[in-house]
Amino acid sequence: MSLIIIYTTYSSKEEADKINSMLLKQRLVACVNNIEVNGTFLWENDIERSKEIVSLIKTKKENWIKIKEFIEKEHSYDIPCIIKFNAECNDLYLNWLNTELK
Repeated sequence: MSLIIIYTTYSSKEEADKINSMLLKQRLVACVNNIEVNGTFLWENDIERSKEIVSLIKTKKENWIKIKEFIEKEHSYDIPCIIKFNAECNDLYLNWLNTELK
């Protein structure tokens, strides 16, 4: 199994909890870490600042497309940031992930 970490941001903790819980219930992801951050970005030629929630989503590579499409469909942003990182981890954690995922 190949491990990936998906990085995405949400406008609120409630939105992050809602979408991430749906992914967990479908067993597409095994673990999610949420971190509150201050985002700064360009939007329609202006510099915008906002509080956001970053989610680090741990799953297997085979689930990438389903997760990406699900987040795009459910997300409140017009253009959500959804980034995939290939990752390596210790065998015990990888075995646990494998037992929890579809």
